[in-house]
Amino acid sequence: MGKPEVITPKHTAKDYKSAVKPVWCPGCGHFGVQSALFRALAYLDLPPQQVAVISGIGCSSRLPNYTACYGFHGVHGRALAVATGLKLARPELTVLTVGGDGDGFSIGGNHFLHACRRNVDMTYIVMDNEVYGMTKGQPSPTTPPDWDSKIAPGGTGINPFLPLAVALASGANFIARGYAGDPNDVARMLVEAIRHPGFSFVQVLSQCITYRPEEKEWKHSVHASPEEPATTMVAAAQRLVGEDSLTTGVLYKGERLSYTAHIHPVQRSLAEIEESFVL
Repeated sequence: MGKPEVITPKHTAKDYKSAVKPVWCPGCGHFGVQSALFRALAYLDLPPQQVAVISGIGCSSRLPNYTACYGFHGVHGRALAVATGLKLARPELTVLTVGGDGDGFSIGGNHFLHACRRNVDMTYIVMDNEVYGMTKGQPSPTTPPDWDSKIAPGGTGINPFLPLAVALASGANFIARGYAGDPNDVARMLVEAIRHPGFSFVQVLSQCITYRPEEKEWKHSVHASPEEPATTMVAAAQRLVGEDSLTTGVLYKGERLSYTAHIHPVQRSLAEIEESFVL
């Protein structure tokens, strides 16, 4: 692999920060994701008023409140539906969707599948801590089956959801995995994701030190992939099968054309349209 691109911001992080201070627990991985996002936006030289950050419900979904960009804190699992509508209505905006593993892969799972399939030009960042952190530590779709807790003694016994493999099978055009403890690396991924046409999906391993303190060990376990991104679905699928869930890097760059809405100018006046609905 070539030498990684160095992120040298043209703006500063302050340009993207709101006056609202995060209420995340000290040590939460989401701080690293926020830092990475601000660095990526600064490097891309995107004015805050040209960026929209959409979220659902959960600890990570609070992020729009902490930015100076346009933001929408939506309902549980529906962030991608809102973001898709916004991007199609306002294609000149850079639309980012943020959320967690519960919001995105459980109640929002169906929207995730079809957002990948539609391939609208936007970026989805999932801060995956493998637990429902805001609602007291229930197992999430990505929780290991043997994770023992008071809510699920002995573990759920259910195989975890595989976000990258599902994204690939569903048609996402860009797939990457990062680690919140390395915000510079995540920033580089986000720059690539935002630049790449179509639907970009970035899973970020973001430790929950409150309910999953063992995730602090991720810093010793994550490892960068030595390979260049796959460019075909077949090669990407073979790669995902052979790699574990702690491999980081840009894993797939597709070449699908992104979806755009075909909006035709209105040929009738408002009065004529209203008249057509009169019974």
